[in-house]
Amino acid sequence: MKDYSLVELKNIANLIRQDIIRMTAHAGSGHPGGSLGMADIFTALYFKILKHNHELPHWTERDRVILSNGHICPVLYATLAERGYFSLHLLKKFRQINSPLQGHPHQHSLAGIENSSGPLGQGLSIACGLALGAKLNKQNYQVFALTSDGEHNEGQTWEAIMLANKYKLNNLINIVDVNGIQIDGYTKNIMPLGDLKAKYQSFGWQVLTCDGHNMKDIINTLTKAKTSNKPVAILAKTILGKGVSFMENNFDWHGKAPNQQEAEKALIELKKYV
Repeated sequence: MKDYSLVELKNIANLIRQDIIRMTAHAGSGHPGGSLGMADIFTALYFKILKHNHELPHWTERDRVILSNGHICPVLYATLAERGYFSLHLLKKFRQINSPLQGHPHQHSLAGIENSSGPLGQGLSIACGLALGAKLNKQNYQVFALTSDGEHNEGQTWEAIMLANKYKLNNLINIVDVNGIQIDGYTKNIMPLGDLKAKYQSFGWQVLTCDGHNMKDIINTLTKAKTSNKPVAILAKTILGKGVSFMENNFDWHGKAPNQQEAEKALIELKKYV
């Protein structure tokens, strides 16, 4: 895999953000806010960190990526397309009837989609199962779960956290999107999470933190996580709507697509950074 520079990675993340705006605007629906906020992390994973091959998407030794908060699938679809898993032209079919790019990912519908997701709180359990399976089968792949801070409201998430500690799943990395926002408002108002770092540590996990928009910090943190002897939680501080001024930190954009005028304004802002 090409060794991308930090500048190249930042430019790729910007292109992914543009794809997200075009996709959701064209569909007239979708979740742009969280997708924009995770573009840097997805770029770091697929263009720097993961052991994978877009030409051999079912390679048995590939690292697995489990997207739990499936509503941010625009960032997953855009990243996979930019990485060569399928044509960028397919992004225009986002959320169309009979399209493989549905509003929540569907396993086997596209190369690179590892799990179906919709109901929140289930992805970490799936990731634990894959990580445990790798150990039982003596395989060396790692499992990267992508979860949201809001879905830590779900009890199943904490059951998975306990299981990962019990089975010492040091091949599991949970990247938590800590943007402080969920569909109804701010997490601190909906269901305060308290000290997530201390909670994960009390369950036997190693906890790392990073700036979810600092590419160097993201890569260094992910690289460190891969060498842990414990399951790792990365608390990534992100900004919902990152890169689009009128979307940033505004929970109204959690699940609202931009209209054509808003999309044009967003693309003008994003193109300034390329």
